[in-house]
Amino acid sequence: MIRFEHVTYAYPNAPIPVLNNVSFTIAEGEFVLLAGASGVGKSTLLRAINGLVPHFYGGNWGGRVVVAGRDTRTHEPRALADVVGMVLQDPEAQMVADLVEDELVFGMENLAIDPRVMRRRVEEVLDQLEIAHLRQRRTSSLSGGERQRVAIAAVLALQPQILVLDEPTSQLDPHGAEEVLTAVQKLNADLGLTVVLGEHRLERVVQYVDRVLFLEPAVATDRPGGWRLDTPEAVLRSAPFAPPLVEFGRTVGWQPLPLTIKAARQYVTAAGWDRPISDTPATIDSHATQQRNSVFRRRRSSPPPQEVAALGVRGLSVQRDGRTVLREINVEVASGELLAIMGRNGSGKTTLLRAIMGLQPYTGHVRVDGQLLDTQPTEVRARSLGYVPQDPRALLFQPSVGEELRWTLLQHGITETALIDTRIAETLKLLGLLHLAERYPRDLSSGEQQRVALAALLVVDPPVLLLDEPTRGMDYHNKASLVDGLKAIQQAGHTVVLVTHDVELVASCADRIVILGEGEVVVEGPPQTLLNDSLLFSSQIGKLFRHRPWLTAPEALTGLAAEGQFAASKT
Repeated sequence: MIRFEHVTYAYPNAPIPVLNNVSFTIAEGEFVLLAGASGVGKSTLLRAINGLVPHFYGGNWGGRVVVAGRDTRTHEPRALADVVGMVLQDPEAQMVADLVEDELVFGMENLAIDPRVMRRRVEEVLDQLEIAHLRQRRTSSLSGGERQRVAIAAVLALQPQILVLDEPTSQLDPHGAEEVLTAVQKLNADLGLTVVLGEHRLERVVQYVDRVLFLEPAVATDRPGGWRLDTPEAVLRSAPFAPPLVEFGRTVGWQPLPLTIKAARQYVTAAGWDRPISDTPATIDSHATQQRNSVFRRRRSSPPPQEVAALGVRGLSVQRDGRTVLREINVEVASGELLAIMGRNGSGKTTLLRAIMGLQPYTGHVRVDGQLLDTQPTEVRARSLGYVPQDPRALLFQPSVGEELRWTLLQHGITETALIDTRIAETLKLLGLLHLAERYPRDLSSGEQQRVALAALLVVDPPVLLLDEPTRGMDYHNKASLVDGLKAIQQAGHTVVLVTHDVELVASCADRIVILGEGEVVVEGPPQTLLNDSLLFSSQIGKLFRHRPWLTAPEALTGLAAEGQFAASKT
């Protein structure tokens, strides 16, 4: 169905190819996960399946790709549209209609599909992806996650033979991601739809797929092509990174390697590792309590009464198009605290950040270090608030990564060349971007663009950072680097508020969580309480050890070792 033959490709003016001698075959009806580090060429490979590479992007091309018997060198994307349906990394980039329903029929109209068939397919995809309530909504008013589901629905309505998805769950909450992936799996199983899906959050996808195609950097491998196509267990056993559950299994030596919570729980139950704290000896119980309070440090959940909150939101409400998007939001964040805001798609998370930043009209009050900002324009708020939106490209317009940071410093009145160069180097090093200093930001991967946008704000040292889906497009290594960077930022006294669907990120670094639902604060509290008690927002390790305080693999490994049980796992 899909055949790559010695494909080598470099973007225009790029000295090094992003794909190097890649050859593989995907059979009809397979479900294949495309994995690899940020910037390794996953999106490029996916675009080669429908001919966008090289027909749209240009560059230097070698080898060939054959899709359903058609050579993409001689078939442009429009000639493959009846065979390949693709959802891009940024769903907004492929939306053309004003209303959701019109977006769903646009592609079918271009393929001259019978109107009666179009109506039936629209109803089917609305039900499949549970977006019927969005039918008459304007696409411009949708949240990032809602746009993602609409984009997937529009492609599914075409009923292609091959479905290509580039990070289809990156903006979806855990429940929404599960719904979308279940719908795709059902189409794959029932209709024989061939699916190629690129994703960084492997924990969401790996249990659904038949094989994993793992890409390595073209310049960092001794193996021709830098790729491997095999079963999920075989690939993840030796991959340089893996989901938390798999990483834990690799460390303790489980064989066969479990890919699901259900499979891993059999090992845990057999070892007696998940017994309730009350059932453990007193010494172990004392250690478990210490874990909660010191080893896995979580900061206080809110500022004491005598302290002025670094960020204070009181009675904040937002109305849009006659709808109440946010209702009486009250949140205080302490200096140096990292607050995670979670909730279903469309619950108002992004709107809250935009209101705090002054980009969205609101009623109520916003204060930073006690200073009222309600009457201050966005450019004034930017002196104390740094905001990275869901789409970081909105902040990227300079010819190089280094120049992005230089421009920010100049806008804040910092003109000394030596100081500018030092600030740029230190910030890029903090976020692992030094090697990209001369690259054009819009040529970078989505995860790299996220880090560049964050660096462009960090370089001027704002006291409060507002981050909207900061790990979108990031692999596990980059996410770990971001967590280290955020912790360093906190230690320097900065306050961080992040909106995210990434439960594993929250488990790794959040001091406190606020969950929104239908525009209201539903609950707030420490991660150990909210994540371990939640069926929807729970980390993989939290699900595995339901009766323990552990949220991440390092926490679980440290806890088991302290109880004298870790050595037994290696036998």
